[in-house]
Amino acid sequence: MTESDLPVVQLTPGRWGDPDHSVDLPAAALEALKHLGVNRPAGRRDEELVAPEGGLAGGAREMLEKVLGSEQVKTDLETRWAHTRGYSTPDLLRHRAGDTTDMPVAVVYPGSHDEVQALLIACSEQHVAVVPYAGGTSVVGGLAPQGIEFVAVDLRRLNRLVRIDEISRTATLEAGVRGTAAEALLAEHGYTLGHFPQSYEGASIGGYAATRSSGQSSAGYGRFDQMVVGLTVATPRGTIELGRAPMSAAGPDLRQLFLGSEGTLGIITSVVLRVRPRPAERSFEGWKFASFDDGLAAIRGLAQDGPLPTVLRLSDEAETAVNLADPDVLGGSTGGVLAIVGFEGARTAVRRAEVADVLTAAGGESLGEGPGETWRQGRYRAPYLRDPLLDEGALVETLETAGFWSTLPALKAKVTEALVAALSEQGTPPLVLCHVSHVYETGASLYFTVISAQTDDPVAQWRQAKAAANRAIAAAGGTITHHHAVGTDHRAGYEREIGAIAVETLQAVKRVLDPHGILNPGILIPNS
Repeated sequence: MTESDLPVVQLTPGRWGDPDHSVDLPAAALEALKHLGVNRPAGRRDEELVAPEGGLAGGAREMLEKVLGSEQVKTDLETRWAHTRGYSTPDLLRHRAGDTTDMPVAVVYPGSHDEVQALLIACSEQHVAVVPYAGGTSVVGGLAPQGIEFVAVDLRRLNRLVRIDEISRTATLEAGVRGTAAEALLAEHGYTLGHFPQSYEGASIGGYAATRSSGQSSAGYGRFDQMVVGLTVATPRGTIELGRAPMSAAGPDLRQLFLGSEGTLGIITSVVLRVRPRPAERSFEGWKFASFDDGLAAIRGLAQDGPLPTVLRLSDEAETAVNLADPDVLGGSTGGVLAIVGFEGARTAVRRAEVADVLTAAGGESLGEGPGETWRQGRYRAPYLRDPLLDEGALVETLETAGFWSTLPALKAKVTEALVAALSEQGTPPLVLCHVSHVYETGASLYFTVISAQTDDPVAQWRQAKAAANRAIAAAGGTITHHHAVGTDHRAGYEREIGAIAVETLQAVKRVLDPHGILNPGILIPNS
């Protein structure tokens, strides 16, 4: 099965993914949880969901229905609950507790750019806050402006492949097209985006652009923002269209202003993207290194001097041990770390041989295609494991950062130390796993998975640990986020990272484009 064969999944509120594809924890995982002091919580009685006080004012509803029609304006509790927050662990825990704060007062469904544009103008005139919503897969509080009433703008009806330019190899896709649907639409014409983040089953084209998403094949295809050559954006002041040519010297590249803007400066309604022919050949293989530092040096060599494969990942010792409990996978011995190397496209055999020469010279040992195929087939399974882990009473969450190659060892060590200290102080010593999944000539990302027992207040427990990790990232010179985005969770760290003058610059841009501050208030831009 390839990515274009996967269906569009309508996510279940409070649980990840397709409910028909839920997974059970293996016996070894359940046994490991006991060593972390994890105890299955006593069952709680589900309370009837109660909507928060307040609601959509009559004048606002009349305005929304005038713009979109009454059938595209929903205020029932079920629809609003399904659009409440995203899919971070705190979001899921609050869903499980029936916490209805951050619930939109209404959900609206525009069907075109013109309807989005008319909606924003009308909402700005009446000072009605709006939050763009497509896949809903934010893990950084990007869908929950705090302490205000707002309308969720669900873009699912903007779901068309508008145009294929086969000469230029570009495709224009509307923002509400989900990742799986985009691949299926492009596959009909023989193309692929090559963008496969772990949220692939639920995320959307507009969300990819608005958060600077990065997929698991980024070494070969690039990040999503590198694929974007054009954008159409609706703002409360009017429409902005960007991307007349692939590159230009006509002033600063304003496409970059909206990529990563998280719905605070406008709503992206369509994106022009670079596409590539679907690969005729694909292969994935595993490589073993004696230590994470050895593996890091090896993949740095590929990133800087080539040849660069399509997929390049490196797990540390702890993650390797958890993911590959069978020592036979690592050549019949315990210890060591696992790298996954993937190839797509023409000359796969030649590229594999060239990469093998580099990795062997760096001390790597080929493990063949077994580990690579295991990873490929299970690459979207990991998010499904979080729900049964939470059911068992474990706290499990992820965070990520990036830095220059010279800073990565210290960055990894400081973040790990901070997480261990912060959770151990609460009586819940954790297991901290780490891997590199995105590489560049000058540096790479670090992605951490954290597992511990839950306290009586796991949301506060994680916030304390995350705050410690954020401080460690800043102290070690990393960026507050590599691909999860800023949202509300990283806003303070982002402010410290870019400095006061840069914050004022963003605030000034927002005042121009969104004079009444209706677009995703409190997200990304401090004091917005």
